[in-house]
Amino acid sequence: MPGSPRKASVWLPVAVIFIAMLSIQSGASLAKSLFPLVGAPGVTALRIVLGTLILVVIFKPWRLRFRKEQRLPLLFYGLSLGAMNYMFYLSIQTIPLGIAVALEFTGPLAVALFSSRRPVDFIWVVLAVLGLWFLLPLGQNVSHIDLKGAALALGAGAGWAVYILSGQRAGEEHGPATVALGSLIAAIVFVPIGMAQATVSIWQWSVMPIGLAVAILSTALPYSLEMIALTRLPTRIFGTLMSMEPALAAISGMVFLGETLTFTQTLALCSIIAASMGSTLTLNRESKVEKVDIN
Repeated sequence: MPGSPRKASVWLPVAVIFIAMLSIQSGASLAKSLFPLVGAPGVTALRIVLGTLILVVIFKPWRLRFRKEQRLPLLFYGLSLGAMNYMFYLSIQTIPLGIAVALEFTGPLAVALFSSRRPVDFIWVVLAVLGLWFLLPLGQNVSHIDLKGAALALGAGAGWAVYILSGQRAGEEHGPATVALGSLIAAIVFVPIGMAQATVSIWQWSVMPIGLAVAILSTALPYSLEMIALTRLPTRIFGTLMSMEPALAAISGMVFLGETLTFTQTLALCSIIAASMGSTLTLNRESKVEKVDIN
């Protein structure tokens, strides 16, 4: 039938990006199920070290050459990558997965909004602030969210923002392969920290298959799928689809971890999703952020 191949070519990358997001959130749920056994820092160490090994095998970062002016951004890129993962896993010890992802999303959202000061962006700022107000225990404690967990999720968001900004400069020449070297830097710093804080159970062989599954679901599989989608979707559409990640995180938390959200928390999460989608859809084509609004 005429037009069918075109429709298939449009929907295939959309399906791929949804599978990638489901993979990431399923990996986070699986990681959280390991917390009672090895602790959040231990799971972070497992994910980073095993994910780094996978990425190193795929991209062979020892063949990359970076100019002198790219080395400092590369260092910040790797450190922010590790800090982002470390703080995110610590945050989901005490707050639901969907809320943690929504709070973390404020990092890239801030990067997008601060890059453009048009009047329409004020709407997305208001929506984001409203979402944060009802998610965070600011005086009224309306949503019963652990303050330390929320602060760690926001810290992970700040790490994500640095990751985006430094990754743009560090990856100018090598693109996707840069993440392998960044992950190696993160491993050098955060794997010893995570191992030192982990329980002795981390050395049990029975933990390794689960840790490998977390690394595959959270790193190797979604990263590969996102690269497929990026070559077939406009960046604007890609960013809009990625804005649905907090919702998928909430669903994953409900399905795999038995987590539930209050009505107020659900509205707040939807407000942050709307802010992210709106900022992406109204982004100028010439905006620099459009080049780096991927993970």
